[in-house]
Amino acid sequence: MTYEVKTEILGFENIKSMEFGEIDELFATIKSNQGDSISFTLVNPYLLREYSFDLPNSAKVMLEIDETSNVLVYNIMVVQNPLNESRVNFLAPIIFNKDKGLMGQIALRAVFYPHFGLAEQLKNFTVAA
Repeated sequence: MTYEVKTEILGFENIKSMEFGEIDELFATIKSNQGDSISFTLVNPYLLREYSFDLPNSAKVMLEIDETSNVLVYNIMVVQNPLNESRVNFLAPIIFNKDKGLMGQIALRAVFYPHFGLAEQLKNFTVAA
């Protein structure tokens, strides 16, 4: 499904549209629709750990999220070989409003979420990867 990027992907501010593709229940990808080769591997954090945060009101407005919205949350993963050496950024989730076709990344403040890291190894979680 194609999503309009409403809150910028950190470091990739020029990307305005991305294609989301689910690989399986744990992994997914997003790819830029702008003719470049920019893509990211995503991981479903809820299958790895306890994961909750408060979505800022500004993000709710930009992504048109309310209490009835169908929302997905993923985290960017830097893939390594072997796969269990891959690193996950839990401090900057990617939020998708499936109903509206909108997406964006939010940066959580580490001071409020000290148990989330920027580059946690996949092998530290119970999922078999």
